[in-house]
Amino acid sequence: MTTTAPNPQSSESRSFGWNLLLRILQILIGGIIFGSALGKSLDFPGFVDVLATYQAFFPSILWPLATIVTIGEFFLGIWILSGYRLRMSAFVGAGMNTGYAGWMTISLMRGLDLPNCGCFGVFFPQPLTWRSPIEDLVLVALCGLLAKLANATTTQR
Repeated sequence: MTTTAPNPQSSESRSFGWNLLLRILQILIGGIIFGSALGKSLDFPGFVDVLATYQAFFPSILWPLATIVTIGEFFLGIWILSGYRLRMSAFVGAGMNTGYAGWMTISLMRGLDLPNCGCFGVFFPQPLTWRSPIEDLVLVALCGLLAKLANATTTQR
């Protein structure tokens, strides 16, 4: 009996590659979002202080806002990592990061000079620069790719 090597151009080979990329993106994006929430929650009062530096919210709303952002990121990170309705969670992630990119762009245009953008709380401080919204837009693109791959792999089955 003769066996042949698998054709690298076969649909099984391509499917494996796309599924691998999907899982890598799922872990990367879900991990970043979950890690962001974890960083914020480790020093929650510090994150509230970071939100105050944006000078855009009444002090009375800072704690509820910080709570919503942190819990929302925990939920979204776990949702993406779980793979449940992955396409939908990727779209939600794209929406969240689009909002963050827009918020940071407006803050930069206002001339704010912030030593910590608050993306990962106070334990991994990064200054607010033009690189900050670009990083979020890269995450938007990755979420879009994740949504496309999630849709493609489910329609192949």
